[in-house]
Amino acid sequence: MDCIFCKIANKEIPSNLVYESENTVAFNDINPAAPVHILVIPKKHIESLNELNDKDLMAELLFSVKEVCKKLNITDYRTVINTGKEAGQEVFHIHLHIISGRPLKWPPG
Repeated sequence: MDCIFCKIANKEIPSNLVYESENTVAFNDINPAAPVHILVIPKKHIESLNELNDKDLMAELLFSVKEVCKKLNITDYRTVINTGKEAGQEVFHIHLHIISGRPLKWPPG
């Protein structure tokens, strides 16, 4: 499999991990949409939220978001999961975006 996020999770590609748990890693997005833009991914390859059937891993992904924000003293942030190409998913390995560091509008723009 040629998945860039799997390579990051397996430490085959250098990255500056900001957080790591037994089943997840978090790192800075290389194309940030805000001053703070961190991705949280499972170490195991799962294409999208539609294929994620492990409730414990779902919980750990959200817990990891909270731990990243706590570690970096981020109190106001947006968490986004894009599922599918039409929803904006570009890398087909599930990932949660943590976006912060500027006022965020709704709807996004």
